[in-house]
Amino acid sequence: MACCIKQSSLSITHSNLIPKRDYNPNLGFLSFSSIPKSKNQKWDFSYSIKKPLYLSRIENPKAYEADKSQSLDLNIELPKSQVDGQKVKIGIYFAIWWGLNVVFNIYNKKVLNAYPFPWLTSTLSLATGSLIMLISWAMRIAEFPKTDFEFWKNLFPVAVAHTIGHVAATVSMSKVAVSFTHIIKSSEPAFSVLVSRLLLGETFPLPVYLSLVPIIGGCALSAATELNFNMTGFMGAMISNLAFVFRNIFSKKGMKGNSVNGMNYYACLSIMSLLILTPFAIAMEGPQMWALGWRNAFSQIGPNFVWWIIAQSIFYHLYNQVSYMSLDEISPLTFSVGNTMKRLSVIVSSIIIFQTPVRPINALGAAIAILGTFIYSQSKQ
Repeated sequence: MACCIKQSSLSITHSNLIPKRDYNPNLGFLSFSSIPKSKNQKWDFSYSIKKPLYLSRIENPKAYEADKSQSLDLNIELPKSQVDGQKVKIGIYFAIWWGLNVVFNIYNKKVLNAYPFPWLTSTLSLATGSLIMLISWAMRIAEFPKTDFEFWKNLFPVAVAHTIGHVAATVSMSKVAVSFTHIIKSSEPAFSVLVSRLLLGETFPLPVYLSLVPIIGGCALSAATELNFNMTGFMGAMISNLAFVFRNIFSKKGMKGNSVNGMNYYACLSIMSLLILTPFAIAMEGPQMWALGWRNAFSQIGPNFVWWIIAQSIFYHLYNQVSYMSLDEISPLTFSVGNTMKRLSVIVSSIIIFQTPVRPINALGAAIAILGTFIYSQSKQ
């Protein structure tokens, strides 16, 4: 007998029915565990379903009766059209995710070059995303999330880590090239292993530890040979790595038993992060500095500067929202590989667009680090 789905037996006990023992190709096999010996006894029988998805030939149907507790060995083969459709879907997710991220990084760097206020820039990104989702909920474009106090309590540490990571990355990009920031941020797996091992007591297989060697070595080589090295930019990227590792750890704990989908989860995260960040942004930079910088930037660039601000804020929210939504559709391994390739696409595109000078030894360090990140994502599964 050849078929392609393994189903467990479903037993239904009923009384006052007339038993029948037969095989029906639309249902499966019928078997009875006991038959009443007198009129006062009730019928007690089991109805076992073993319905195949594909059936070519049946030999000795009695061999698979439910009361024998035997299972069929089945191999699942999805239709080629369904497999191809899933591949196309994943490809679309990646294309949108990478595209939005590249566009955000380009406009974000343009804004920071003309308007070097990373705290305000980070705040505007979160504010724009929060406004988009509030309007979507009000107009019922998106379903309003059902949350409670426990949800927001679990979200708070995630929002703190997200806020720190977001600001630190923006500070980094205000001081160094986009490509250099993302090369250093590719060392995030090393921070993840370190924190998980020291604080959570997790252990990893040897290949995971070995994959950290090219990651750390490549980042060190790239940093040592960076033409426009800046310590503030370097430390910003490193702090961002550490913060996002804690964000991921807190997210895993907070998402357990949570029914809020990826899109709404990130929306709630943006709103809470905005509330956390705003007072610190005012304290670190302040309205007077913002106003003076705005006048200088607008006088040099003109109305396009306003579009840059809007674009970087919108694309920041969209690329993060798509990344959270994609987690609902693809496996963690696929997501890790996609994240590695996303960083590579940002590095290459930023070097081309901003014509960043790169020495061969610097490019080699970046390539080694990216390769190590890819190996890490494979080894960790």
